[in-house]
Amino acid sequence: MIIGLTGGIATGKSTVSALLAAKGALIVDADAIAREVMLPGHPVLEAVVHHFGQGVLHGDGTLHRKKLGEIVFANPAEREALNEITHPAIRQEMIRRMNAYEAEFPDKLIIVDIPLLYESRLDNLFHKVMVVYVQPEVQLERLMKRDGLTAEQARQRLNAQLPIEEKKRLADIVVDNSRDVAFTERQLNELLERKEFS
Repeated sequence: MIIGLTGGIATGKSTVSALLAAKGALIVDADAIAREVMLPGHPVLEAVVHHFGQGVLHGDGTLHRKKLGEIVFANPAEREALNEITHPAIRQEMIRRMNAYEAEFPDKLIIVDIPLLYESRLDNLFHKVMVVYVQPEVQLERLMKRDGLTAEQARQRLNAQLPIEEKKRLADIVVDNSRDVAFTERQLNELLERKEFS
């Protein structure tokens, strides 16, 4: 079975993904693919530099993520332009890995971790969609702490995504990650026992 895993920024998708991997699930990580296409020499990074200018690069030719983030989170049109450059390549590689895992390991649970799953309208690719949920105020607090952002900067990033309450409403499976890891893991164990992933 192929499950799409999503949530909001700073809700703890990586934690849930790691817990499921430890239980034998195969993981396809869209964020990891997104980093790969932004490595020096990749045509996607070249297209990004062509659009946004050399200012989004460090001196060594690697992507200056903070600089690019400042541009795209302050300007919806620029964020859309970045998505149009990067998303097709990320999606293509993600589907390739997903299909390869399914062909090679038909009995394994495959988790595809996609931060913007609903925003990118990818929910139809999966048997079920699982949302990692925390209350919006917890999400804001965690994001500020994790990324060293002001409340205003954190809200900008949150506003660039579908609200977490909406994702929760759309989900087939919801995992509450607002407490400790043990609490989250107990929910995953229950889901596995109830065969929610099969």
